[in-house]
Amino acid sequence: MTRVQELSYEFCEFIPEELQPGVLYISGTYSTTAHLCCCGCGEKVVAPLSPVDWQLEFDGRSVSLYPSIGNWGFPCESHYWIRRNQVRWAPKWSTERIDRGRERDQHRRDVYFEHDLVPTDEGPPGSLLSRFRQFLSRLRT
Repeated sequence: MTRVQELSYEFCEFIPEELQPGVLYISGTYSTTAHLCCCGCGEKVVAPLSPVDWQLEFDGRSVSLYPSIGNWGFPCESHYWIRRNQVRWAPKWSTERIDRGRERDQHRRDVYFEHDLVPTDEGPPGSLLSRFRQFLSRLRT
């Protein structure tokens, strides 16, 4: 297994069935990204783009994903950041730290959706629906 240290990127409508190593596929249409695990194990990593999952930054020449990619469901348990096409490796996390991170992420999602559920079609400014529409419009530009 050879670790990937740098990724190229490819904007696409649909994520291909077969992914190439070292390529981050980005679907703005479906607000998701996918790549093969950078450790070289061959596992497919999917990172959905949303206010409570990952955010993509594109500066015209490189891409970054926030927050880090933690593949703790894979045997490799790899953990890294993607910053300006570069893979930055993180130290191995303990099971306890992984559990705390998962709990923190779930709490963040719960709080986000708890405060933003709006039963109307349009929703007031700042509602989940309103913010989702703003998010989608930013992806299209």
